Amino acid sequence: MLEILGRSTSINVRKVLWLCAELALPFRQEAWGTGFRSTNTPEFLALNPNGLVPVVRDGAFVLWESNAICRYLAARQGRDDLLPGDLQSRAIVEQWIDWQATELNDAWRYAFMGLVRKSAAHGDPAAIAASIEQWNRRMTMLDARLAQTGAYTAGETFTLADIGIGVSTHRWFATPIDRPALPAVDAYYERLTTRAGFREHVRNGLP
Repeated sequence: MLEILGRSTSINVRKVLWLCAELALPFRQEAWGTGFRSTNTPEFLALNPNGLVPVVRDGAFVLWESNAICRYLAARQGRDDLLPGDLQSRAIVEQWIDWQATELNDAWRYAFMGLVRKSAAHGDPAAIAASIEQWNRRMTMLDARLAQTGAYTAGETFTLADIGIGVSTHRWFATPIDRPALPAVDAYYERLTTRAGFREHVRNGLP
């Protein structure tokens, strides 16, 4: 059985959990990254030298980096609807996956850590305000994209791109900040909420 190593409060772990629900893929989760299971141990660092979650074990095969894991699992299950075989369609999906991991996550990280996680290292009000501004700017870009497609990030159908974008969209709604009116994002969030895996692993009361 697939093993997922990582705590459920991690946004990157939640990507993998949600995807497993979409794939109807059985798994066993170990909550590494909590107080009693530190990732800064020789045992865990032997699996991922970055000391970060998630890590998956598929038999003897070990993989880290959440987007790589999601690509692997979708391909493993032959889900061309989530990760298309057509080169150009796949490139669009991967473009938005990578945008979430770089541009969008980099924008929200400081504000989220300061306002929600209450991190002492993220308490500068000016830096929080700058992070919120960048976050809202990226979400405005997403709103324009969703207005263009009328449905999902990569087009008319749900794909792997929406796993990454979806968890970040939930975090945007769950963080106590001033948000611009983005009707396409609002509709997208409700559209994702119709999916059982999103409700169980993302929109479940955790930020």
